[in-house]
Amino acid sequence: MVTTLTADRLAELVDGDEPFALVDTRPADSFESWHIPGAIHFPFGPEEELDGRLEEFRETVGETERVVTICAKGISSGTLATQLASATDEYEIQAVDGGMKAWSGVYEAAEIDLGDGLVVVQVQRRAKGCLGYVVGCEATDEAVVVDATADIEAFEVAAEEAGLTITAVIDTHVHADHVSGGRELADTLGIPYYLGEHAADRDVQVEFTPLARNEVLEIGECELKALYTPGHTSDMLSVLVDGRALLTADTLHAGSTGRTELEFSDDEGETGARLLYETLHRTILSMPDDVVVLPGHVAVTADGEFEHGAPGEPITTTIRVARTEMDALQLEEEAFVDRLAEAGEKPANYEEIIDLNRGVTSKSPDDRVELELGPNNCSA
Repeated sequence: MVTTLTADRLAELVDGDEPFALVDTRPADSFESWHIPGAIHFPFGPEEELDGRLEEFRETVGETERVVTICAKGISSGTLATQLASATDEYEIQAVDGGMKAWSGVYEAAEIDLGDGLVVVQVQRRAKGCLGYVVGCEATDEAVVVDATADIEAFEVAAEEAGLTITAVIDTHVHADHVSGGRELADTLGIPYYLGEHAADRDVQVEFTPLARNEVLEIGECELKALYTPGHTSDMLSVLVDGRALLTADTLHAGSTGRTELEFSDDEGETGARLLYETLHRTILSMPDDVVVLPGHVAVTADGEFEHGAPGEPITTTIRVARTEMDALQLEEEAFVDRLAEAGEKPANYEEIIDLNRGVTSKSPDDRVELELGPNNCSA
């Protein structure tokens, strides 16, 4: 008998100790560029027949009693699961409802301890490595959401579970790797939506309240200071929280910097790279050693693993660690610029995603998810 399981339940299995074989039926190029940790590749099309391939399947999965199948949207994996159940009773068989499309919407929430007075929850989009934040004041239970993805419910739930009420939303920049949910979340809750003042220069057509360089937002008794940190984009903000933590978005990650040629494509990112070098060395690294860096992304390998930390654990670093241990920050300017010119494959459909986030185009929720499918490539 074939049953289905949710992507959230699959995440529990991946993190747990129960033995099972996760069988990915997508084409080879899709599997090689992006798959779930521990997945085994067994290509199988939605119209294909298992006849003659049962022994090949047994050899692929090895000794196991439980098989979970997954594909892009749950179609070909469901076909394989059904045919397996008809062909043999040696496995407990399940198919992932919604496939990798559903996996793309799995979130974890990790609370970050920054001391008395602050509540900070890092909302992690597991498949893409997107890191958004709920930053709140303990005294008043007010909170701001920073860099919400289009799955705004994940941020609403994180705030509710922390006992916080969202009173403002900030996007640090016009994102290129994922569709922002910032404007939608603000509209849903009837609260202000902020972007940096330089977003106006990018012909952003969604309504927003501009944040000026060094402008301070008061969230209850907490202060959020907007720092202008261009490089990844021309409109990039970083957000300093009570002098204790810096939300660096795609300026600085836990083990790398953001790339610079997604907006600055005319010169292959050189203009952005020089801006980013100055931002890093004159603004970010001038801060005290103990300031906690809260990045906007963590790189996810082709095998689906976080390059730093693990899902459900806080992904952070400090100014001191970044300054002393991050290879890219030890480089002189020319070497830094050369390094960023080798940033690698760009995020899938990034130009369309930028236009969506600028508000110059629109798509249905299903179409938005389709645009985002695949690996995250925002790090240099």
